[in-house]
This record gives sequence, C-alpha cells and structure tokens, in this order.
Amino acid sequence: MRFILDTHLALWVTINSPRISSEARTTLLNPANQFGFSVSSIWEIAIKKGLGRPDFPYDPREIRRQLIMNGHEELTIESRHVVLVDSLPLIHKDPFDRILIAQAMVEGITLLTADPVIAKYPGPIRKI
Repeated sequence: MRFILDTHLALWVTINSPRISSEARTTLLNPANQFGFSVSSIWEIAIKKGLGRPDFPYDPREIRRQLIMNGHEELTIESRHVVLVDSLPLIHKDPFDRILIAQAMVEGITLLTADPVIAKYPGPIRKI
C-alpha cells in the first residue's frame, strides 16, 4: 500500500521518535508498504527552522536527505493538487495540512497522520 506521511510523522520517522505509536511502527515496518513525503512538509520545516525557534532544531536539508536515504518518495506539489484545496471543508485551516490532504486525494495515496483534526476529512486518510 502507498502512504504519504504528514509533517509530524516525517519528522518522527527521521528521528525515531518515541511518539510513534505501535500501530504506526507496524505500518512503517511492513515491507509491503511504500512511503512518501510531500515537499510541503520540507517547506513547513524550513519555515519553522527559519523562525529560529529554540524548540525546533530540525534542519530541513537533513530531514529531506534522511527521508530519501530511507527510501521515501518525494511528492512534488502540482497545480492539480492546489486547485482541490479550495473545495476541502474548512475542518482544518493549516495550509500545509490542507495541501497534504489534497495531494493524498488526487494521488489516491493514504495520508498517515497523528493529527485527529486531519483525520476528520473524508478520503484516503488514516490516523495512527
């Protein structure tokens, strides 16, 4: 099965965070599954890093490099993803999460998330 990781999961996978649930670990370790990440997640990480927050030490270059080295596919943002965003219900207002949802819908890839608000959207979304 194909999955796209939300930004939290992309970070957590890269740093092997203890916040990853056992269900998520089972899914992530299943060799039959394929995983990807969105350039929007790297963009979000770069913005947060650029703000100089002391609680956000992550380097977007290193996160991207690690994800690619671990076999995760990089999903670019295309206009066909962007045009779907305006038709999504206003359940969540975060633009990065909304583009992830749209990408999952357009590509037919299941979005893996730890966010219960994202999980309220219809479509290929799985909260783990």
